Amino acid sequence: MIVDIYSRKIIAAEVFTSESGKHAAELLQRAVWNEKCSSNNLVLHSDNGGPMRSCTLLAKMYALGVLSSYSRPRVSNDNPYSESLFRTLKYCPWWPENGFYTIDDARVWVNGFVNWYNFEHKHGGIKYVTPAERHQGNDMKILIARKAV
Repeated sequence: MIVDIYSRKIIAAEVFTSESGKHAAELLQRAVWNEKCSSNNLVLHSDNGGPMRSCTLLAKMYALGVLSSYSRPRVSNDNPYSESLFRTLKYCPWWPENGFYTIDDARVWVNGFVNWYNFEHKHGGIKYVTPAERHQGNDMKILIARKAV
């Protein structure tokens, strides 16, 4: 998953059968293209895992003009936005207790979660608007209307 830390919107998500730099590069490219943000000053903050430090991903980041930023070694809370997102994912009421039977089941579930998270979930870190509302710039209008009540 790739999350925009300003809006908390999940801008790209995919379930693969394995971790790899190639998969991470594909996901990043899709995120940049879908968001039409290739000319912005983008920074990808990640952990120090192999896929995130792979030459394949680094080459894709360079090609897209994305800067890299990594969590400090042995600092478990250095990426609080991702940690919060994954906690929400793992503890949501409809998380399947027995896991997923197929990769397609996992993909369907994750797509449903992303849709709920972006468009229905009122996020406490962004004053209880949805990530999509904030990402689209509608949050201020909503907050002003709330204050008027």
